[in-house]
Amino acid sequence: MSGRNVFFILILSFLIASTAISATIDNKNPPQAVGTVCAACHAIDGNSIISANPKLAGQHAEYLYKQLINFKSGDRANAVMSGMAAMLSDADMHAVAEYFSKQTLNLGQAKTNGAGSLGEKIYRAGIQVNGLPACASCHGPSGDGLPVKYPRLGGQHSEYVLNQLRQFRLGARANDEAKVMRTIAAKLTDQEMEAVADYIQGLR
Repeated sequence: MSGRNVFFILILSFLIASTAISATIDNKNPPQAVGTVCAACHAIDGNSIISANPKLAGQHAEYLYKQLINFKSGDRANAVMSGMAAMLSDADMHAVAEYFSKQTLNLGQAKTNGAGSLGEKIYRAGIQVNGLPACASCHGPSGDGLPVKYPRLGGQHSEYVLNQLRQFRLGARANDEAKVMRTIAAKLTDQEMEAVADYIQGLR
């Protein structure tokens, strides 16, 4: 092998190694916007300890980006988040979404809705008598969701999930495609919402 070929191979190896190291650093070091805008409510690793604020760790990047876009445009009404999103550029929103999607989610525990509970029945089978589909049909049996369309739910704070279901039912949250969640939430009683939100908190 000629000296020139060896030189090019060494350069190529260096570039590959540098790219891998940069990717590792980017995954561990949060974008500036996370520390200045997001961390106070959602924690630096996306595992919010305030149950009214959602955990962002492990959430699909596409879903997080869409929510930030919706907050910024007003399609999803929330005075606090609209103000926060207004400070972010499109690049910031992509960076924040990618960062949180790569963080490890801290799972939770259901308070009373474990195996065989009302919450489990609703999540896994729905309520046939009023045409309510199973939550698992869109969000998956383990609550992992489907990228772009359906968010990850497993391990999410029950208080946050319950609040979102109530907002969908009232129409206060209206950024769901084809009114899917507004239609579903309208079929749930308060007791059923509380049960399925509790079950989701312990889902894994």
